[in-house]
Amino acid sequence: MAFRVYTKTGDKGETSLIGGTRLPKQHIRIEAYGTVDELNSFIGVVRDQGIDEHSKIVLIEVQDRLFTLGSLLAADPEKNKMKLPEIIEGDILFLEKEIDKMDEVLPEMKHFVLPGGHQAVSFCHVARCVCRRAERATLKLAENEKVDEIIYKYLNRLSDYLFVLSRKLAHDLKVEETPWKPRM
Repeated sequence: MAFRVYTKTGDKGETSLIGGTRLPKQHIRIEAYGTVDELNSFIGVVRDQGIDEHSKIVLIEVQDRLFTLGSLLAADPEKNKMKLPEIIEGDILFLEKEIDKMDEVLPEMKHFVLPGGHQAVSFCHVARCVCRRAERATLKLAENEKVDEIIYKYLNRLSDYLFVLSRKLAHDLKVEETPWKPRM
């Protein structure tokens, strides 16, 4: 029998975690890993924008890590017996090294910049915002349930990476960054 996407088990507003626990679909755990999934999709949109090959390779690595992160959030910390992949400190160091490499070629930032100027830059900013939302949802979950600190640490660093990537894409595409000049 072929694999079917629809199972009909969620038709009454609940879904299952890895480990079998059923939760309402509006539970903060579902919100957290659902937002990570949304982020992964937006990163795919960034990859599809005709960006440089190195950035595409990095983003594929990020998408792989986000699948790992999503599986960790989708697992019941008490009942799951399945071996899952892990996020490790090296994953965060990888992002930090990529940020540092991009910062070497970018002009110093003297103002906040307004998102926009090119579709690739704008999608990168959207991904950054979704990443921040995933981080907030994960921290909200961690208020009442066990969540490994490395998960929200990775999301925090990833949002930094996506911001710097947006600036690098603007630089590569010769798009002028629009500084935010608050009216006083």
